[in-house]
Amino acid sequence: MASERITLQLPGGRELSLSSPNRVVFPEPGITKHELAEYVLAVADPFLRANGHRPVSLERFPATVDGESFFSKNPPKGTPDFVDEVVCTYNSGRRHPQVVLNEAAAIVWAVQMNTVVFHPWASLAADTDNPVELRIDLDPQPGTDFSDAAAVAPALREVLREAGLESWLKTSGNRGIHVFCPIEPSHEFLDVRHAVIAAGRELERRMPDKVTTNWWKEERGERIFIDFNQANRDRTMAGAYSPRALPGATVATPITWDELADGVDPAAFTVRTVPDRLATIGDPWEQLQAVPGRIDTLLEWWQRDLDAGFGELPFPPEFPKMPGEPPRVQPSRAKKD
Repeated sequence: MASERITLQLPGGRELSLSSPNRVVFPEPGITKHELAEYVLAVADPFLRANGHRPVSLERFPATVDGESFFSKNPPKGTPDFVDEVVCTYNSGRRHPQVVLNEAAAIVWAVQMNTVVFHPWASLAADTDNPVELRIDLDPQPGTDFSDAAAVAPALREVLREAGLESWLKTSGNRGIHVFCPIEPSHEFLDVRHAVIAAGRELERRMPDKVTTNWWKEERGERIFIDFNQANRDRTMAGAYSPRALPGATVATPITWDELADGVDPAAFTVRTVPDRLATIGDPWEQLQAVPGRIDTLLEWWQRDLDAGFGELPFPPEFPKMPGEPPRVQPSRAKKD
């Protein structure tokens, strides 16, 4: 039996057939596929400002967010012509096309393909090798939560200002905070990763009891982890205004520094509340890319730390072995001389 379908009227005079519109995607609040499509339409302008014109990986859920999922990067067979693509080079040296979303209809198409979470690259389709954002993930570890990340973020802001960068905030949609700095696309991903490590190490020196750059979980303790490996090529965070695959249908939401200081609740930003928030206060990230900075000072700090004996840090396990990288063995399992 054919599944139920409805036809959505989209900006630009486009029409799109949405299958199974009444299928529940988020069981707890009862949000359906149709409601999710209406959500991405409502936030399309700020969503595209933050996530458009760049490679994006689609996290797709054939049933509910409680069920199985998979990542989709290549444009699947039958992708409509209003969904763009760009050929990307990956850490393995492989090259293949990746989806690029440049208009509202393309985001709705992604929902039709059962996408819930959108994972954009830090670089644009025009130059996929050089990021336009330095991204820092403040990741709460067991025993810490959003409030601990919120207490650390202002100190990170000061570190980045000392390096000549202005920072912007969004909730992760879960317990963490994402700090973004717009940068000129003058350095490739490895350089930007080193800049993130330099900023993280500086923050760690100032707040050693609150912050860690230790890659191995057994060494982190109850501190906020600066997840420097999120700055790698093809490593992504949930994009601004992307839903998260969590029971409450929370959304990774741009916020202001004043909101953070006032004790903002990340659980309040959901598929059902964010459109009204945008209508009321606008997009806090509207001017994010207006004045990009440079990472030269952070790279000077990176070199300073190298000269002082602080070397490269581990890469994710799926990456090829990198120059200067320490052994990928957690300390408790490392062989002792």
